[in-house]
Amino acid sequence: MDETTRVDVVLVGAGPIGLELAASFTRQGVSYLHFDAGQIGQTFTWWPRNTRFFSTSERIAIAGIPIQTQDQEHITGEMYLAYLRAVVEQLDLQVRVYEPVLRIRRGDKGFTVETERHGKKHLYASEKVVIASGDMHKPRMLNIPGEELPHVTHYFTDPHRYFRTNLLIVGGRNSAIEAALRCFRVGAQVSISYRRDSFNPDFVKPHLLPDVQAQIRNGTIAFHPATQLIRIDPGVATLMRGEDTLEVNADFVLICTGFLADQALLEQAGVDLRGEMRTPVFDPASMETNVPGLYVAGTATAGIQSRYTVFIENAHQHVGRIVQAITGSWPKALGTIPGRQYDLEFEEYKRN
Repeated sequence: MDETTRVDVVLVGAGPIGLELAASFTRQGVSYLHFDAGQIGQTFTWWPRNTRFFSTSERIAIAGIPIQTQDQEHITGEMYLAYLRAVVEQLDLQVRVYEPVLRIRRGDKGFTVETERHGKKHLYASEKVVIASGDMHKPRMLNIPGEELPHVTHYFTDPHRYFRTNLLIVGGRNSAIEAALRCFRVGAQVSISYRRDSFNPDFVKPHLLPDVQAQIRNGTIAFHPATQLIRIDPGVATLMRGEDTLEVNADFVLICTGFLADQALLEQAGVDLRGEMRTPVFDPASMETNVPGLYVAGTATAGIQSRYTVFIENAHQHVGRIVQAITGSWPKALGTIPGRQYDLEFEEYKRN
């Protein structure tokens, strides 16, 4: 492993905010290397098919390149991946996909970054490092017997899989309720187990809540409130309510309990992670962490979000702050085109 390449910045993570950073660095002539452990926009590749964003298209556009659609509706995950590919092609962004960053070490002359590609280790040197790796790396496990069985999953990909089967869905927020409604409508016998007595309207999209409540009232979706899944066996799942247990027929079990960020890189680099959410310490004016020269952007800034507060649409400003801190000037294009921006609050942080 020879240290062969030195650049100004190493950028980790090729989601939307990582790509917007890459676009800004490219336009300002900053030498950088960009890595992702998977493909660009990796998180969206395991979204359920035809799932639409809650955010409108102008809120999730990046680098001043608008999203145009045929129907002017909220776009799907598949459409967004096509858009991200187009941004990469249009700006010829050089992203080293499927090359995970293994270690980040700070020394007297900056950082040494170790990656792995095709089983071989590589070392790179940089003055700065930006981590924009997102916060949805692995599912939040229940750690119960049977969770590892092949008919159990934490990822909802295609409702067709559950046609004319008994499906138990665990959870009571957007992902669980949307999955329940979609699977019910393709012909699955759906049951929902939720640890609370009822769904919280603060956590459920307005168009989903009355729909699922109507199906529960009509008996087309079975609801088991105030229950916890404690065991999974082939064909059956065991729930607990208080001191009582209940067995539910389940050909498949879909566990929608959320996802966790992989904070290993931040931790090993010496970034201070605080509180229950293990939020990285950083200067909000520059996004620089307590480790000099190491910056965070996007949802990685929020640690392990139990209730999401950082999204694509309110993270564009992170890009501006980092680029300004590193280059001395604010990016010329963030988010969508200026005529479509609203409440993005860029001017508050722009200091020419």
